[in-house]
Amino acid sequence: MKKWAKALIICAVIAVVAAVITFSVMSYLNPQPKKWAVEGDGKIEEMDYEASLQSLDMMENTWQTAVPQTEIYKLITEHFNAPLPEGKTEKKAIVIGYDGCRVDSFRLLANSKKSAVNTLLNDGGEAVFSYCGGVNYPAKNIQDTSTAPGWGSMLTGVWADTHKIYGNGMPKEIEPRTLLLSLVEDKVIDSSAFYVSWAGHFSKKTATYINEKNYIEANNINANFKRALNDTGTAKNVLADLNSENCSDFIFLTLEYTDHNGHGTGFSLQNPKYVNAFRNADATGADFIDAIKARPAYDSEDWLILITTDHGGINKSHGGPSFEERITFIVSNKAIVE
Repeated sequence: MKKWAKALIICAVIAVVAAVITFSVMSYLNPQPKKWAVEGDGKIEEMDYEASLQSLDMMENTWQTAVPQTEIYKLITEHFNAPLPEGKTEKKAIVIGYDGCRVDSFRLLANSKKSAVNTLLNDGGEAVFSYCGGVNYPAKNIQDTSTAPGWGSMLTGVWADTHKIYGNGMPKEIEPRTLLLSLVEDKVIDSSAFYVSWAGHFSKKTATYINEKNYIEANNINANFKRALNDTGTAKNVLADLNSENCSDFIFLTLEYTDHNGHGTGFSLQNPKYVNAFRNADATGADFIDAIKARPAYDSEDWLILITTDHGGINKSHGGPSFEERITFIVSNKAIVE
């Protein structure tokens, strides 16, 4: 056998081994339970993306009138600053983040077995189109449709031209403070918590919130930044908090199911793994809502529950200016549209 042929075989073997190892590691880091799949998930009609969004009759607005994802910051601050409703003694809020979840995934809600989004809407909540990237499609986006800029804009209420998080791997300065810090430091609430599995948030030197985490620890501020190995671990951390007698007043969490599967196999409803990832994320979100409603103090607590995403995706990536990457969503148990 010629040397070049042997080299090709060796390269092919190495590529196969690397693929197997990568798949095994990803499966371990983000296990994919399949119990939420429903009949018909494998036959999702392929539609033009705009037509797909127009088919979502649960939305209170159109994608053309989408609100900025910074609306999350506004909703949370207004909630904590508003007077307590009659019969309520304490305010609480939680943001349930489905990382990399395309808004057309809402086409799957009609036959969901267990869904956080459906739970909020059935309880009188609202859902709206939102946008990432700093400006609505089709105008040229002013920041990447990536994880760090997206969540950063929600937590600070400003875009990258102010918070300076233009992409992943860019540590943010203390100012502008995130809600996780400012609400506690300004004594609006007693405690906050940030639950994730992605190391890029605050678990390495180039992480987005590493400076803020260090500041919080140095100043003994009651804000808990906790990372798990995978979404299963994140869910356990969140449920442990929600099940505690004095749970955190503000909880911000991200689930990576949809983002991991989008990068691995494609951001598309034609991809069964991506569909299953949305099912898993939304069922996990429902577990959080069930835990909130089961709290002994629930009747005296005034909860704001938000579900959102940092960005969409196209093919196996995101970060760019496409329609599929830019349009996001916000679901709330309370009114969003005034």
